[in-house]
Amino acid sequence: MTCPACGHDNREAARFCDSCGRPLEARCPACGQATRSGARFCDGCGTALASPLTQPGTAPPVPASYTPHHLAERILKEGRALRGERKEVTVLFVDVQGSTELAGALDPEEFHTVMDGAFQLMLDAVHRWEGTVNQFAGDGIMALFGAPIAHEDHARRALHAALEIQRALAEYAAALRRDKGLAFQVRLGLNSGPVVVGAIGDDLRMDYTAQGLTTNLAARMQQAADPGAILVAALTYRLGEGYFRFRPLGPMRVRGVSEPVEGYVLEGEGTVISRLEASLRRGVSPFRGREAELLALGECWDSALQRQGQAVCLVGEPGIGKSRLAYEFRRSLGIADRIEGAAEAGRAPEPRPERPLPRGRHHLGQGRVPTRPPALRRRGLALARRVL
Repeated sequence: MTCPACGHDNREAARFCDSCGRPLEARCPACGQATRSGARFCDGCGTALASPLTQPGTAPPVPASYTPHHLAERILKEGRALRGERKEVTVLFVDVQGSTELAGALDPEEFHTVMDGAFQLMLDAVHRWEGTVNQFAGDGIMALFGAPIAHEDHARRALHAALEIQRALAEYAAALRRDKGLAFQVRLGLNSGPVVVGAIGDDLRMDYTAQGLTTNLAARMQQAADPGAILVAALTYRLGEGYFRFRPLGPMRVRGVSEPVEGYVLEGEGTVISRLEASLRRGVSPFRGREAELLALGECWDSALQRQGQAVCLVGEPGIGKSRLAYEFRRSLGIADRIEGAAEAGRAPEPRPERPLPRGRHHLGQGRVPTRPPALRRRGLALARRVL
């Protein structure tokens, strides 16, 4: 029996590799159930297990063999510190449809070349958004975002990666159809939820324990998706709402889940550029509890209007309300526009128009120092009372 971690050839009755000590029992990537040697599908949930790329006696690739060096270093450093922690993640499944028919139409070498090209496009997109491909499942991949490299915006990263895979493979399929007359399509599925992070080996393979339907439902979304489409479960939809465009499919019956689940087709990027903007569109609660901070900002504004330049840095944990505080401060002063830019981690920002600071509105005429208009003078130190 070949060890999936190090490739060492063990005796058939072995339960653990006598070279690296890793367990040799194969498990389903979707539900975690132990599988029999040679099984092509999980007998617990029906997920495809074996790929035509993996020939008998050949070890599947380990994460260390295809993970970029800069990500590998972060996985070993950050991921091992998360051992035993419960983390929110987004799971992405990608699967090539009709790979068995494709394998029958091509000679083995050509089939490997076609599939290797597809796998590389998948890996590139996942790694660009700092996700990790923990294993190959069937004729595709299972990727995790949010662990072992922790990201608060794991769902958005996974959705961006899914769109990049969809677009890259659409171009790849068009080239195969044009040059070889081959039909090539993939289906993608995503779901978000908690996992408990386990051990991370030197080969970068991460053990984890899924909580609830985290991975199982992601696999079900992939299986239910139309060819070429991306199907998203409700939890991922809620985390990406506004940032992306979705088409609701309504309640769906999926195997292994007693109640119907909501499904959404991912159609593209949305218009929201920040978490605050997404919250404002949904509606926010009354702003309370920041009287001291608002008063400090009001004092700085008052000083700036007296020719004393000011710079304020808002520092705090993610989600504590820094953007909301700045928004409420601007709104109270009647400042509708500001100089702003937006960039998401993982890629360069897309070009977009920037809004200039409206000089005339705030009496910041070109080449002269502003005076204090009466309206703004009244707003200065009394800002906290006005907002609350």
